[in-house]
Amino acid sequence: MPTATLTSKGQITIPIEVRRALGIEAGDRIDFFEIEKGKYGLRPRTGSIMDMKGCIPPLGRSVSIEEMNEAIGEAAVEAYRRGLSESAPASSEGAAA
Repeated sequence: MPTATLTSKGQITIPIEVRRALGIEAGDRIDFFEIEKGKYGLRPRTGSIMDMKGCIPPLGRSVSIEEMNEAIGEAAVEAYRRGLSESAPASSEGAAA
């Protein structure tokens, strides 16, 4: 069974046979997850975007491209209006006209 030693900085070197089995290389990220109290597993955080399928619960209905475009447009208009109101000069009371 492969083993590793924890350094004073909390680091370990993953043995080569474990790296090969997991298909990980330098720079890859690794997730740790609790299996049960006091026992953890690890898995590489690599793969395609398709691995994310099912991570977000469905909305209950499909949203059309038109609805997405409308929502984006409304948000852009709101952001533009907010920007205008924030950059408007403050009115000065009692100023001569």
